[in-house]
Amino acid sequence: MTQFDAQIASSGTELPYTKADFQAIAKMVHAHAGICLPDGKAMLVYSRLSKLLRETGQRSFADYVELITHDAAERARAIEALTTNHTKFFREDHHFNHFEQEVRPEMVARLKRGERIRMWSSASSSGEEIYSLAMVLLGTDRREGKQLLQNDIALLATDLSQNVLNVGEAGVYPTSATTDIPRRYFDCWTEKVGDDVRILKEVRDLVRFRKLNLLNPWPIKGQFNVIFCRNVMIYFDEPTKETLLSRLTEQLAPGGHLYIGHSERLIGDCAARYASIGQTIYRKIR
Repeated sequence: MTQFDAQIASSGTELPYTKADFQAIAKMVHAHAGICLPDGKAMLVYSRLSKLLRETGQRSFADYVELITHDAAERARAIEALTTNHTKFFREDHHFNHFEQEVRPEMVARLKRGERIRMWSSASSSGEEIYSLAMVLLGTDRREGKQLLQNDIALLATDLSQNVLNVGEAGVYPTSATTDIPRRYFDCWTEKVGDDVRILKEVRDLVRFRKLNLLNPWPIKGQFNVIFCRNVMIYFDEPTKETLLSRLTEQLAPGGHLYIGHSERLIGDCAARYASIGQTIYRKIR
């Protein structure tokens, strides 16, 4: 019995689902989103797409594969359903500690000289990462932060899923989801709204949330001083990782900082263009 057959046998699936169905879906997801789905993800695919099958009136996964092969909108919904969106405020906090101690002073000096600052969270999910970055940039003194806001600062947050982007744009989170925000930032840049916590408007106004597939052309002008691309490449094969890193490198300004996930690494020709300056933290040197 194959790994796929064993998973199906032990799960008691209701909708007809074959290995060929899984392989067709995995091939489509890889082609359109760069995400690799090994056989061990067969039941994850089943559980996340079953609801969409029922909503569209399909009686089997074979029928749904046929539908998403020809229906681009439904295919996008399927890929979005299969996208992992695990995130939290100040995740991998050593990155934010480094940004606070090593990068922020340089950025504040640039802003005071009248220069502009651009930062990009390339797989932002529901906004916790980009808001963490924004709060650290603005600092723990509201008066100083408001003065910084008078300068040319813009933050971009992109993701494949429109649903999580909508959450980020609203900037409202359950109180339980904000416990990792250091108190010094929480008190400055959030407010209570009923049982929830909302990021203050002046912080939300810094960020533009946009839907973007990292495999497609990027309608982005100019370069960034900081790019966060964390825990994205773990889902890609080596050629896709290398292509993405090359494109990110071109989008990063000389001297800019790239932050990647704790289990990721730089590969390909672009690796020689960086200096490693911390745990999964790189500065572009050429």
